[in-house]
Amino acid sequence: MNLKNAFTLTLAALALGVSQLASAQQVTLLNSSYDVAREFYKDINPAFSAWYKKKTGKDVKVDQSHGGSSAQARAVADGLDADVVTFNTVTDVEFLADKGLVAKDWTQKFPNKATPTLSTHIFVVRKGNPKGIKDWDDLIKPGVQVVVVNPKLGGNGRQTYLGAWGYVKKKGGTDAQAAEFVAKLFKNAPVLGKGGRDASGIFLQRNIGDVLITFESEVISIVNEFGAGQVEAVYPSISVVAENPVAVVERTVAKKGTADVAKAYLDFLYTDEAQEIAAKHALRPTSQAVLKKNAATFKPIQLFTVSEVFGSAAEAQKVHFNDGGKFDQIYTVK
Repeated sequence: MNLKNAFTLTLAALALGVSQLASAQQVTLLNSSYDVAREFYKDINPAFSAWYKKKTGKDVKVDQSHGGSSAQARAVADGLDADVVTFNTVTDVEFLADKGLVAKDWTQKFPNKATPTLSTHIFVVRKGNPKGIKDWDDLIKPGVQVVVVNPKLGGNGRQTYLGAWGYVKKKGGTDAQAAEFVAKLFKNAPVLGKGGRDASGIFLQRNIGDVLITFESEVISIVNEFGAGQVEAVYPSISVVAENPVAVVERTVAKKGTADVAKAYLDFLYTDEAQEIAAKHALRPTSQAVLKKNAATFKPIQLFTVSEVFGSAAEAQKVHFNDGGKFDQIYTVK
């Protein structure tokens, strides 16, 4: 081997060593999240990486896994090595806590009971609102087709169910009347989505249904993908507060040694920078200052919490969504 070749090989070896060192120094997190949060975290992740680099001098990359919130929770339980979970319903985190994968006191680990953002459910109708949808009562009329997420698979669907049930209760109705109302609503659902984004595809790509019930934040994604003017957002008179809880997956961070970085990632969601990104995606910030600053984004609506009407998220899960619960009693899979 001549001197030139030896020198070239030495440089290549040094470059490989530097590359491997850089790779070893870069931490990679996996965030398991709900279906319609894709665009939000697409903006959050590089912002966090820059924030963390400035703060610590270290590089971090965040990968995403998306699907129905409950489906994602089951995937984590079955072995998906997510460092953090960012779901759209408390019961999906509690499911992991019951299995010992998330700390039992997870709600105490971060502010606002580990809930950095909130949302609510509204209606998306086709251009011109041909069926004249204005409130929940319009969704149970004959001839109106409603697109919703399967409550068994995603928090989006459970929030729809609870929103409809709570609407009846907040207007002075009984549980029997609420059950009858929700049964009529789901009878008008020709197909149930597997998650929020799947439901949007059913409504817009397969052109099924007259109204899509989904998170307030999904409207922006729909407009960005399909263009302004194709759909209209309709705000019901009353709707449910949807909490977006977060937690560190203890099993994964213990195995990967990423506990500190995972905590920093979830801490970042409470910063003004992240809260502004949330507002941009029509997720309601829990920072009152950021919420006030972006008040024009969020129309006034009478909101109720799950605990206010159902006692707690856990009680709602047990009574309505566990196998044999009220949802199974009122809905037969088509």
